[in-house]
Amino acid sequence: MVTSNTPLKPSSAGGAWEKAARAGYAVSGALHIALGLLIAQIGLSGGGEEASSSQALSSLADNTFGAVILWIAVVAFAALALWQLADALRGHDEAKDRVKAAAKAGVYAVLAFSAASIAMGSGGGGGDSQAQGIVATALGWPGGQFIVGAVGLAILGAGVFHVIKGARKKFLEDLRGVPSGSGRVVRGLGMTGYIAKGVALGVVGVLFTYAAVTADPDNAEGLDGAVKSLLDLPGGPVIVILVGLGFAAYGLYSFVRARYGRL
Repeated sequence: MVTSNTPLKPSSAGGAWEKAARAGYAVSGALHIALGLLIAQIGLSGGGEEASSSQALSSLADNTFGAVILWIAVVAFAALALWQLADALRGHDEAKDRVKAAAKAGVYAVLAFSAASIAMGSGGGGGDSQAQGIVATALGWPGGQFIVGAVGLAILGAGVFHVIKGARKKFLEDLRGVPSGSGRVVRGLGMTGYIAKGVALGVVGVLFTYAAVTADPDNAEGLDGAVKSLLDLPGGPVIVILVGLGFAAYGLYSFVRARYGRL
């Protein structure tokens, strides 16, 4: 319950690994706040900017202090990926719990790889070009359209999952020991963050699925393309600003999870 006043203490068995995994949530929080600011800036300027996790990470590489932060991010994301992988390999009563943990492990592994690539100076390319390159390769495989379509539907499903988790406040089940006086703020951050992230993922999933149907990799776009698609809607700039603020809210919620999350 988020109304408990008992602080969460890392288990003695978890030790440094658990602390590193919690640091991963904190780094993820900082990344989402940076992404949120980039997305909101696009809404305010009417376009012309790029919003992707690689862009947010690249902004840290401009100075020595930022490079140190990037390597800390590599370690933190890698620890969180390993933690989620171990959770996936542990016995769960329901297969969906194993699949969810494995998917999270993959996401954090990709973030660790991206941070390491940028820290070593090999990061580059926008989120859209990366997505289109991957899709172009996959479309050349036997059954490539079905593979890309399945990925698109999976991303769309993840978006729906995030929206439902936020709307139903299911994210509170991931927390333990949040001070009772902070409960309302945490609920607000979690609801706003999960719904906004779900909307963005949903648009990415639709774009990937459309790329599969048309067999055209240019139709597959990452977060950049999703933001641009939202920008083209009636009232698009306002929608994009709200999504950006939602990403920032998710980032703040991630800091709460770093301290009070169940691992």
